[in-house]
Amino acid sequence: MGFNPNNGIGDAYGKIEGHASADAVTASLRACESGRGLAMVDSRRGITNLHVPSDVIIDASMPVVIRDSGMMWNKDDELEDVKCIIPDRCYAPFYQVMVDDCKANGQFDVSTMGNVANVGLMARKAQEYGSHPTTFEVPSDGTMRVVDASGNVIHSHECGAGDIWRAAFTKDNSIEDWVKLAVNRGRATGSAVIFWLNEERGHDQQLIAKVNKYLPNHDTAGLDISIQAPVEACQESCKRARAGLDTISATGNVLRDYLTDLFPILELGTSAKMLSIVPMLNDGAMFETGAGGSAPKHVQQFVEEGHLRWDSLGEYLAMAVSLETLGEKFGNERATLLGQTLTEATAAVLDNTQSPSRKVNEIDNRGTNFHIAKHWAAAMSKHDDSFTELAEQLAANEETILQELIDCQGSPQDIGGYFRPDPAKAKACMQSSPTLAGILGEKGSDLF
Repeated sequence: MGFNPNNGIGDAYGKIEGHASADAVTASLRACESGRGLAMVDSRRGITNLHVPSDVIIDASMPVVIRDSGMMWNKDDELEDVKCIIPDRCYAPFYQVMVDDCKANGQFDVSTMGNVANVGLMARKAQEYGSHPTTFEVPSDGTMRVVDASGNVIHSHECGAGDIWRAAFTKDNSIEDWVKLAVNRGRATGSAVIFWLNEERGHDQQLIAKVNKYLPNHDTAGLDISIQAPVEACQESCKRARAGLDTISATGNVLRDYLTDLFPILELGTSAKMLSIVPMLNDGAMFETGAGGSAPKHVQQFVEEGHLRWDSLGEYLAMAVSLETLGEKFGNERATLLGQTLTEATAAVLDNTQSPSRKVNEIDNRGTNFHIAKHWAAAMSKHDDSFTELAEQLAANEETILQELIDCQGSPQDIGGYFRPDPAKAKACMQSSPTLAGILGEKGSDLF
């Protein structure tokens, strides 16, 4: 029926759906799982980590395993010791460093630990990841070669049938800009900068040569800048974090993905509470948040029971820095003020523990959005009287609004589609507090 094991066992369930033998085949597959200790993605729905390949991804899964003392969820919806197998000899060993560090020193203390920010090398064609045109499943045993226009072999690899072979490219100007960003960030923060590069790896040898070429172009006096292999870099970063010292990891694209989940999850419980600032080559900038890998599960929960646990904290941070950058570059004081007061509002949400809960009939994303609106209006009212009435109305109606945002939960939601929701239906589900909509008015209610 066209089942492809590479797409996970979920592909088999999808292919047999509606077939006369579907029940028998499903029962047979379930019997194969019986007694096996498979880590679960969704215990309630019986979805294991073999269901869909993208359901368990290294960057989002491993930090949670470490945070939960080496455990994952089992079929009984309980945490259980787990063995993790990562087919990556270049970077996976640093996760072992994290496990060993926690075994030796215990849980990180979020009230005193330093943070590990990241300056990632993000180039065209997704540096290190390669891209679809240069990724191949090798059809037979043989040699993969990269040759120049004259036929000279640049490098080659002996491969076996079924191997995944990928070519990645990085432009020189991207590396030059990456080094500049790392130095500038080190200067701005005073944090130590560690380039996570292994001199025993061919790819990294080329990057190390470039780093050493471009570092002298910058004023590095008084800065702590080093080049260390991932295992040693992770050991040093953990040591510094436990001592309350901040560190900047300058990495390629894969480690950027790994680290911008790992340390925020250990420190804050989720990478959704993290802001990622990506300066562009021509002086632009991209401001984003993490945790996109968890979004599908959040949507599933919302559709099933009307509770949206997505945490928008990183998005609030991104919006605030976007406004501040706009104000700085164009002398727009209004934008600067809006950015600064949004940051104040975000801090108030954290100080008052007003982030979304995981469970239905408790505060969810909509409730947190209300708190942001309330705190933001209050912060702006200190500088602009036109926000005073709004701030007072939101504060006076807080109890009613929050109750309406709880009462709307607990039943399935029709948003008109998973990948392409119907805007009107999605708005009706999200704008579920008549009181809040009334206060914000016709234009403001479009935000909720």
